[in-house]
Order: sequence, then C-alpha cells, then structure tokens
Amino acid sequence: QVQLVESGGGLVQAGGSLTLSCQASRIGFSIGTAAWYRQAPGKQRELVAQISRGGISNYKDSVKGRFTISRDNAKNTVYMQMNNLKPEDTAVYYCNAEARLYSNQPYSNYWGQGTQVAVSS
Repeated sequence: QVQLVESGGGLVQAGGSLTLSCQASRIGFSIGTAAWYRQAPGKQRELVAQISRGGISNYKDSVKGRFTISRDNAKNTVYMQMNNLKPEDTAVYYCNAEARLYSNQPYSNYWGQGTQVAVSS
C-alpha cells in the first residue's frame, strides 16, 4: 500500500498563486498517470488536470493557462502550480495516482486525503 501525501493548500486572495504537492509515501513505489481533482461544497468531484508518466498533460478548460501540472519521477512527486486564482477555484483538491511497487505488477489507484484551497474575492 502507498499513501499520497498532499501539501500546499491555503487561503489566498484572488489573483494569487499556490503550489500543491503530492508525494507517494513509500520508497520504491512508481507513480504512473497522476491527476488533481477538486470538489467544491455541494458539487461533484471534477478532474482539474492530469499528467502521464511521460509528462503529457491535459486540463479542465476553466484552468487552462492558469494551472500547470508537473512531476518529478525521481521524487515520486506531482505538483500543480496555480496562478491567477479565482474565487470559483475554491475547493478541496485531491491528488489521484496509479502506483505500483514492481514493474511487472498492474497499477493500483490511490487518492490523497485532500487539501483545502480557498480564494477570497
């Protein structure tokens, strides 16, 4: 089993920036495709950005040009730089990733515990 440990959330004014991090807690696990989701109060969880192990990324339309997902495979860490934040970005952000210990194993899917991002107007 592996835990995804998130950090970097907080309270910021509109137009500000935050960087979220998500790291696999156990040495030896390899992260495959990873993503950031978010869930605002009363709304369904939605995909914000996704990145393949090779670095190919895609984004929700409303965050394109403002958010950047990246990864450091050597550190088993995925990041999301969020710039020009808007009040509608307020949500709990969750890291999601597939991970495995050995290359001959199938990937298993894991979720982080969530980190709160609040953007004031």
